[in-house]
Amino acid sequence: MNEALLRSLTPSVLGILVRRGADFAAAEDAVQDALVEAVRVWPDEQPRDPKGWLVTVAWRRFLDATRAEAARRRREDRVDEEPVPGPAPATDDTLQLYFLCAHPSLTPSSAVALTLRAVGGLTTRQIARAYLVPEATMAQRISRAKRTVSGVRFDQPGDVATVLRVLYLVFNEGYSGDVDLAAEAIRLTRQLAAAIDHPEVAGLLALMLLHHARRASRTAPDGSLVPLAEQDRGRWDTAMIAEGVEILQAALVRDRLGEFQAQAAVAALHADARTAEETDWVQIVEWYDELAGLTDSPVVRLNRAVAVGEADGPRAGLAELDALSDSLPRHTAVAAYLHERDGDLETAARLYAEAAHKAPTLAERAHLTRQAARLNTGRPG
Repeated sequence: MNEALLRSLTPSVLGILVRRGADFAAAEDAVQDALVEAVRVWPDEQPRDPKGWLVTVAWRRFLDATRAEAARRRREDRVDEEPVPGPAPATDDTLQLYFLCAHPSLTPSSAVALTLRAVGGLTTRQIARAYLVPEATMAQRISRAKRTVSGVRFDQPGDVATVLRVLYLVFNEGYSGDVDLAAEAIRLTRQLAAAIDHPEVAGLLALMLLHHARRASRTAPDGSLVPLAEQDRGRWDTAMIAEGVEILQAALVRDRLGEFQAQAAVAALHADARTAEETDWVQIVEWYDELAGLTDSPVVRLNRAVAVGEADGPRAGLAELDALSDSLPRHTAVAAYLHERDGDLETAARLYAEAAHKAPTLAERAHLTRQAARLNTGRPG
């Protein structure tokens, strides 16, 4: 069974059903039923036209469900004409579906969960694992999101800012999680950049490219995390970095600075340094100042504290950190790093161990545990 084929066909099949009159929630349920049927039937005999087969089966499931609820939903007029089976048009509706999933009535977390489920083809269990919540909790979140957008048509999409936020979060899920969605997020952001002349769309695309260019160096052969300062910069994709920088520069000259452009500027400064020691931390602090002004985000201020610690010394960074809530994600890990740089190895080891217990992923937990063990055994960094 070619699961990759099924996943790649899901957005187009879903888009076809919606264009034929199915509301989003019912269409998504029908497509999932068709995928289950394909898993059951295709191992014995895969159809010559897989996409057409899925459209036909999904449409029939939608019609069956609509007939069963006709009295309540009053949709008798939608069940009389069943499309003739045949080859389906080769149309990519994925980005359009992102606009629907990113409807302003949804919270960003619900929009991402719905997008991962309906468009990305992930199971509820996979999404729950990525968010570190029980499967039942995620199932309820997705169900609420589906009910919210039920009846919404493609002439009522989410705005560009919401779509950018969802694409960014989906990219981060692919970049740091078990399921690789980063390349797909880049592909869709390229489509959006080609369709919309907006500096923040360009800024997001540049940010994605600059981060993705470093991906090969982020993990060691055993799967462990490699911090930015220790990465083999010879493995960075220089062509992708050059493209990201060019896109960013073209956006910045328009003098309409936004959050994604500022983040991309920080990423570009990291990419421009031939070694970790040559990183221009002073400029990075300045960009974090711009970013903090745009977002007033405590996470941005946490990252700024790290940059200040590099630019002005660890004690300056710790002073910035003291002004932030210790409940922030990775606050303890940052404190451990700055204390180590300040020479307080005992405190750093204790904080690394504490941060490991709070880590959101197994990879981070293992990395922080190794850092604590390294200091406790007196090994050099």
